[in-house]
Amino acid sequence: MLKKWSAAVLAGALAVGALAGCGGGDDAGSSGGGGDDKITMGFSQVGAESGWRTANTKSIQESAAAAGIDLKFSDAQGKQENQIKAIRSFIAQRVDVIAFSPVVESGWDTVLKEAKDANIPVILTDRSVDSQDKTLYKTFIGSDFVLEGKKAGEWLVKEYEGKSDPVNIVELQGTPGAAPANDRKAGFAEVIKADPKFKIVASQTGQFTRTDGKEVMEAFLKSQPKIDVLYAHNDDMGLGAIEAIEAAGKKPGTDIKIITVDAVKDGMTALAAGKINYIVECSPLLGPQLMDLAKKVKAGETVEQRVLTQETTFTQEQAKTALPDRKY
Repeated sequence: MLKKWSAAVLAGALAVGALAGCGGGDDAGSSGGGGDDKITMGFSQVGAESGWRTANTKSIQESAAAAGIDLKFSDAQGKQENQIKAIRSFIAQRVDVIAFSPVVESGWDTVLKEAKDANIPVILTDRSVDSQDKTLYKTFIGSDFVLEGKKAGEWLVKEYEGKSDPVNIVELQGTPGAAPANDRKAGFAEVIKADPKFKIVASQTGQFTRTDGKEVMEAFLKSQPKIDVLYAHNDDMGLGAIEAIEAAGKKPGTDIKIITVDAVKDGMTALAAGKINYIVECSPLLGPQLMDLAKKVKAGETVEQRVLTQETTFTQEQAKTALPDRKY
């Protein structure tokens, strides 16, 4: 009787162990789906460098749970080598789909080919790669960063329409080599180059962080005798710059006009308060669209290679209206 009872306990324990493997912690077994229809996604995030990124991570995690997708999440802490390591780990675990937001644009072909050879589809989110082989990933979902830069430039051109005095601009760039930094810079420059009164007198990376934005703006204020406009590639750098501007005894939004990109809640609050003049939206809420795409590529359905997110722009008055319902 004791032997029969022990065998039953052992069988139950094995069943529980099998279920735990299917549920998928970081050590889940070699089959991503665990033998059923549940999708396992490996996702490598850039890091947690900004309010935008935090909202993006939350959207992805909550959407995966809502969609019944087993999410294996990895934070690259801003390092490409960490993302490559994470992607190779996902390949070894035989996940169903790999998604990631690339730290930089270049240097992905080798690891993406490894995923392709393993028949694991890859989805790029938020940021693109510069690979010439478009078969290495199924689709890219995200914003048009060049268009964001153009929108920022168009507002500036309109703001100074009919004025002939020189307009000195300082620029806080994002992470060097990152798609949003490259493209937001290019789009902005393309629009303002038609009018010689606009001059970028200083341009430096603020690494998309509030701390670096403040430090670089402090240096700009010391090195540049006259600054009319700040163009920051994201809200967080702009918010850091505001601290530096105020510490220098100047009034942000008045003495120095400020344009940023993202429209996170802190940025919108500063916009509504008149400390920022204009924000171009870049929505971090990509989770629902990402999970929908993951299901489609897992099912072998054809998807568009480029999926754009829907976004807008905000003036100070528009920010006041939008703030009460802002989700990030």
